[in-house]
Amino acid sequence: MQTTLNRKLKSNLQERRALIVPGVANALAARLTEDLGFEALYLTGAGISNTFLGMPDLGFIGLTDLVQHTAAIRRVVDLPLIVDADTGFGSALNVHYTVRALEQAGANGVQLEDQIMPKKCGHFADKAVVSRAEAVARVRAAVEARSDPDFQIIARTDARAAVGLDEALLRAELFAREGADVVFVEAPESREEIEKVVGHVDMPHVLNLVIGGKTPTISHEDAKKMRIGMVLYANVALQSAVAGMRTALEHLKSEGQVDETTPGIASFSDRQKVVRKDYFDDLDRRYTVAE
Repeated sequence: MQTTLNRKLKSNLQERRALIVPGVANALAARLTEDLGFEALYLTGAGISNTFLGMPDLGFIGLTDLVQHTAAIRRVVDLPLIVDADTGFGSALNVHYTVRALEQAGANGVQLEDQIMPKKCGHFADKAVVSRAEAVARVRAAVEARSDPDFQIIARTDARAAVGLDEALLRAELFAREGADVVFVEAPESREEIEKVVGHVDMPHVLNLVIGGKTPTISHEDAKKMRIGMVLYANVALQSAVAGMRTALEHLKSEGQVDETTPGIASFSDRQKVVRKDYFDDLDRRYTVAE
């Protein structure tokens, strides 16, 4: 199945039709996203850090955390899965190992960036990037590490904020030459910058529309006209979950009770449907031994 999903993801990105990809931080969100008909998933490092550790996106998660979350999601969904591998957890040598580990865990593509360690969220201030040579070496290592040539390497640069747009454009060009399948210039700050980025390198691009972040939101139709490969909404499930939890918990605190009609709360049956309880009930009945 993995080879098929690799090819599917590659085809979807190469079509450059602004594939909308939501971010997920766990298997529950992945199941719900699949149920709603999306075509691919993005396992967000920020989401894992926020939900698994209760920490900001400042480089606190490790490769073991990422592999475990990747495997958990792969066990329950059949969609192509892109994994946010941050910096690759070290030098180009570490990147090589990271790509191998995530491919074996069930990923169909990885996103790697050129920040120093510890990294920061792409829309935080005071980011720093490694040298151009080190950034290129990371991409080269990632490309050479994959066992399937259809496994997607998404090469991200954070140089726009750290150095300037010209350096970011140059790095995107160099990443493409090294064999990256998709390039990702993080946090352009205007529509004009988005257009300049996409026009600079003729290949699929990621546009990361962080809710409340530095990049202005553009319509899906405009993204398709620009022939963007993928429109990433990495935080939509996460930020809506925070809002929903706060709404329900505030109601409980103020009213002293909640039920299925309380704003922000799914029904009990809906929750069981998302996690496929009926399927496991059928298995349980099938394997129950009569006394």
